[in-house]
This record gives sequence, structure tokens and C-alpha cells, in this order.
Amino acid sequence: MNEEAMNFSDVYYPNEYGFWPVDTNYSFDDDALLCSLKEVRKFSRLFVPIAYSLICVFGLVGNILVVITFAFYKKARSMTDVYLLNMAIADILFVLTLPFWVVNHAAGVWIFSNAMCKLMKGIYAVNFNCGMLLLACVSMDRYIAIVQATKSFRLRSRTLPHSKLICFVVWLVSILISSSTFVFNQKYSLQGSDVCEPKYDAVSEPIKWKLLMLVLELLFGFFIPLVFMIFCYMFIVKTLVHAQNSKRHKAIRVIIAVVLVFLACQIPHNMVLLVTAANLGRTNRSCHSEKLIGYTKNITEVLAFLHCCLNPVLYAFIGQKFRSYFLKIMKDLWCVKRKYKSQGFSCSRMYSETFVSRQTSEIVDNDNASSFTM
Repeated sequence: MNEEAMNFSDVYYPNEYGFWPVDTNYSFDDDALLCSLKEVRKFSRLFVPIAYSLICVFGLVGNILVVITFAFYKKARSMTDVYLLNMAIADILFVLTLPFWVVNHAAGVWIFSNAMCKLMKGIYAVNFNCGMLLLACVSMDRYIAIVQATKSFRLRSRTLPHSKLICFVVWLVSILISSSTFVFNQKYSLQGSDVCEPKYDAVSEPIKWKLLMLVLELLFGFFIPLVFMIFCYMFIVKTLVHAQNSKRHKAIRVIIAVVLVFLACQIPHNMVLLVTAANLGRTNRSCHSEKLIGYTKNITEVLAFLHCCLNPVLYAFIGQKFRSYFLKIMKDLWCVKRKYKSQGFSCSRMYSETFVSRQTSEIVDNDNASSFTM
């Protein structure tokens, strides 16, 4: 027996959500059963908690600042603003689930209740899918505002009152496509350890259900936003190239950055999901390939989740208006901190000036304005 051969309790197989003991729904050959992913588990226990913790902190800070900006400094006056606000809320809810997975990976077992398992998996899926679909909405709104500029004001002025309804539909679709996550995920004992994973004992064809969940995740979490972004931004760049606008080069750079960051964050993770889907039900998998998939899955998943930290930078703070609002937030926070030490300066004065500035800005801006740099 080679050095990788270990007892059955040390055998692990990377499924679509993490690294857990081999699911008894599958059959493996002798080589697969003797393949130990203990090294992958050690890497996961060290790398994932640190990465998730950093994403949680920076994701919360960035997206909370976006929400504060819309709540106290800038009224959402365009479709893009409404989408950005909802996207920030979705990202906040998403990163709030990460501490549970930090504990899960660090401990190697699910220590919380079954209800918490379903809730965290469900929130995790709903808000991730919602964020991706809202990216598609932002792309379409930018297309209408720039490419269809002659019709833009009339069309978007009619659509803006229905922006809340559109966002409600996006949230509803996200909940519907994630409903299986609430149904199948549960806490149960597997190889002596409590896990929070999908369990398909109640269905006749578990592999098909797992494949369906992967397809939905790939479709709504990657391919639909990708198609919208490529289509919309391709025509936007074409329009800006022919436009007589001194800021067009900066706008094109912003668009290219948005698309490249999306592709860099999402393509590796979704390629791993495609490989996972292709391997479902196969019994002739090699130990080396399983280890490689295990390491890759951890790294690419962290990279995909990193996108929620970059959203505020790419879609909000990269805009000149949002940068100015951000500076106002920092000044106001500094004022609150130093209000007892400041001489000849009143915080209430700053707040009143901020309020007047906001009102003046909103009067000057038309209804077709957007926080996105274009």
C-alpha cells in the first residue's frame, strides 16, 4: 500500500460546496477509496478562513459606505443608482454568511444547528445570484443611457418609477432559483463528522439533482451576466469611440476594467464548476486530479467571492460624484470623533452644509444622471 493509502475515515472528496468525507451515494474504485485529501483539508483550514475573513471585512466596509452614501448623501435618482444600492445590500448579506463558513472550515465540522445550515446556505446562494443578476441590470441600463441616448431620457424616465418592481423581480428570481438550496441542504452526520451539505436521500436520481443545481449556479451566477455585459459594453464602447467627448477614453478604460475584473474573478471558479459537473457520477477519477481540483476549488471560490469587495470600487467609488460623497463621509466621521476637541467649528454646521450641498446637487442633476463614470 502506498504512502497515500489511509483508512476510510481519512478519505475526502471535494464536492461542489466544500471538502467533506466521501458521499455514500457514489461508488468508487479501490484507488479512489485509498486516495487521501488530508493535505487539501489542511490547506483549506488555513487558507479559506483567512481569505473569507478579509473578504468579509473589506466587503462590509465598502458596501456599507455605498448604502450610507445613498441613505444620507445622494438620493438614488437613476436606474443604475437603484441597482447599485440593491447590489450593495445583496453583497452585505452575502459577506455576513462568511463568518459561519470561516468557523466551518477552521473546525472541519458544522457546529451550528440544522436550521442555521439551511438559512446560511440559502442566504449565501440567494444574495450571490442576486448580485450577479443586478450586474446584468446595470449593464443594460448603461446600454440604454449611452447607446440609445436619443430615447434614453423618455424611456428611463418611464422605467425609473418601476425600478423597485424590477429589483423585486430580481430578488424573487434569485430566491426561486435558490429554493433547492433551502430544501436539500441540511445538517447530518457523515463519516463521524457533522456536515452542512445537500442530501438527496428523498429523491430517486440524486446525481441529476446535483447536476441541476450546478447548472442553475452556472447559468444565473455567470453566463447570463456575462452575456449581458459583453453585449451591452461592446455597443457602449463602440458608441463612445465615435462620440465627440473628451472623457470618452476614461469611460472606455472604466468599462474595460469592469469586464476584465468580472472575467478574472468568475471564469476560473465557473470552469471548476464545469469540471465538477462533468465528473458527477464518474468512478475512474485519479487521486492526483482530485487533489488538483480540491486546491483549485478553494482558490477560485475565494477569487469569485472577492468580486463583492470590488463592486463598490468599480460601480460606485470610481465615479467622481461618489468619490466626493465618500470624502464628505470621512469628514463627517472625523467631525464626530473630534467634536469635543474642535474649536470654532460645529458638527451641526457640517451636517447642514452637507444637506444643502446634497439638495443643490439633486436640483442640478437631472433624472437621467448616474453615479457610474461615463
